[in-house]
Amino acid sequence: MTEATVDHAAELRSRLTGELVAAGHITSALVEAAFRAVPRHEFVPAGTPLEVAYNADESVVTKKDEHGVLISSVSAPFLQALMIEQAGVGRGMSVLEIGSGGYNAALLAEVVGPEGRVVSVDIDPEVTNRADAALKATGYGSRVTVVSADAEYPVPDGGPFDAIIVTVGAWDIPPAWLEQLTPTGRLVVPLRMNGITRSVAFRREADHLVSTSAEVCGFVAMQGAGEHAERIFRLPDAHGRHIDLRFDSGAPENASLLDGVLATGRTEVWSGVTIKHRVSFADLHLWFACFLPGFCRVAAEEGTELAGESGTWFPYGIVRGDSFAYLAVRPALEGAGAEFGARAYGAHGEAAAAAMVEQIQAWDRQARRGPEPTIAFWPVGSDHTQIPDDAAVLTKTHGLVTISWPAS
Repeated sequence: MTEATVDHAAELRSRLTGELVAAGHITSALVEAAFRAVPRHEFVPAGTPLEVAYNADESVVTKKDEHGVLISSVSAPFLQALMIEQAGVGRGMSVLEIGSGGYNAALLAEVVGPEGRVVSVDIDPEVTNRADAALKATGYGSRVTVVSADAEYPVPDGGPFDAIIVTVGAWDIPPAWLEQLTPTGRLVVPLRMNGITRSVAFRREADHLVSTSAEVCGFVAMQGAGEHAERIFRLPDAHGRHIDLRFDSGAPENASLLDGVLATGRTEVWSGVTIKHRVSFADLHLWFACFLPGFCRVAAEEGTELAGESGTWFPYGIVRGDSFAYLAVRPALEGAGAEFGARAYGAHGEAAAAAMVEQIQAWDRQARRGPEPTIAFWPVGSDHTQIPDDAAVLTKTHGLVTISWPAS
């Protein structure tokens, strides 16, 4: 790398850090110093343009499987900053990173300092070998221990850790993570809740975990013993193209009822609930995941009628027997915003659309303008009588996740 290239990388790194501070993703001096120090471009694949490596919002793919599906990446800088801040990592702490890439572990090593400890674990030896080589090449080899193992189980000679940061999408929280966490430690995990993922910072409260913050995020799904596959129903249209309905849980027992559903007439129902452009409504998706039976994610193959209507719908749906509906929008507020509604296919499509619209209106009345929901994890054996009566409850293998929405 030429001297000019090194200087350009340093300039981009400084600019990136300034952007993250200005956006509020970095809030502490330690994390800011780490981002200014660690050369992110040394941890992405060779040939990656510096402008891509130092783009605040862009992750960088490091590995795909034989089908071209992404299985490893260096996460977007804004998200890495958010998660380190969520974890409250500080000088002298012991930190476990689940999901290796090298760069995030180097950031953590800078934050905890020489007196701290960082362990990075990944199930894929190719990923850990690459991370270990990059860490050694950048001077962090002695400051980060890289382990190749399935983190569903305790890391050999690992804990206890003051913070555990999970950088892969997790469907559940295995007992090993709690066993390795100090009593006052913080767990930050991209937790999948009925198909909707949030980076949740948890702290202990008696026999369970309670969220201190939750951020919208997206991550590569966990592999190994903690993997949880979605169920996918493919609906063909008249031209042999497909719409996929992806269920994290609660998949219909008789999917054959949906055979030929795309050949039926489409109906729509509108809610009267509006939103201005460029205003987030991510909590609506989580509300659906909590309170909309039959909830699923929707993906439209290129060439389908739905794919051709880009910008008028969002990939969240509901199945009711022989019909399904999906979240739609139409212009409102004199062109300055949109109205939420639902479009549907099937003999009972209008009822499916109405069920979705009912929850849009409930979210607008009860949660939209209120505080953020509280997310809790109740391990097997915890006292479930303490779960609030109005909480949404999602059943996992190792416990229950509850989501409580304070009244607006």
